[in-house]
Amino acid sequence: MVRIKERYLLVKILYPNELGSRPDLPDVVVINQPTTDQLNPAALLRGIRAEAANLFGDFGSGALEGGNLSVKYFSHATSTFILRVSRSSYRLLWAALTFMTSIPVKNGKPCVFRVVHVSGTMRKAEEEAIRRARNLIFAAQNDQKEKTDDPLSNIFGKSDRSQREMTPVI
Repeated sequence: MVRIKERYLLVKILYPNELGSRPDLPDVVVINQPTTDQLNPAALLRGIRAEAANLFGDFGSGALEGGNLSVKYFSHATSTFILRVSRSSYRLLWAALTFMTSIPVKNGKPCVFRVVHVSGTMRKAEEEAIRRARNLIFAAQNDQKEKTDDPLSNIFGKSDRSQREMTPVI
């Protein structure tokens, strides 16, 4: 008997429009804020399927219909979820998530769905989610200590290169 092969996508919801709106909080915390309680796994699946149908038409709808797509883990606190999909259509799902621009609920906030890990087993996807949550806590603690005026520098770090090194050579 042949085993059905699947992929597990670890997805993070980011809120880049909120950067700089809360000066009392570290920017890492602001961009990774908790998701609204109105979002549940069923609403998330409806939004993903609608986006796939919008992008790929009947082919996209058919590829993600039935028991082919499911939410295995969803956390409001960390804005993280794990999706299970067949191996043949995980790239289609990834594209649909990339083009989603807001939370799929009424008056949903603008956001970015970022696929941070693709795995063949649920265990590895869970381990990666735990590792990323732990790193986020450490980054928030460090960001609180050394906050700069530029929100992107707070998230991605300061550049060590001087302005002179960044000028183009003609």
